[in-house]
Amino acid sequence: MTKQIIIERTLKAINQLPEDKAEEISDFADFVFKKYEEQELSKGIQKLASESSAFNFLETEEELYTVSDLKVVYNG
Repeated sequence: MTKQIIIERTLKAINQLPEDKAEEISDFADFVFKKYEEQELSKGIQKLASESSAFNFLETEEELYTVSDLKVVYNG
């Protein structure tokens, strides 16, 4: 089913409903859209962070501690 068919079917159903029920559908559509926007924003932030070079300095940073510096070694 195409997006256009879904829209037309939904509009037909909304037009047959009383105003309060149509408003519920509108509220639900707003909720779904906001959730979608938040997911897309989160994906964008994750992509920015993964492609960023802000922490590249850590790759060349000298190791300050070694395993021999440990006082207690946990195996779990």
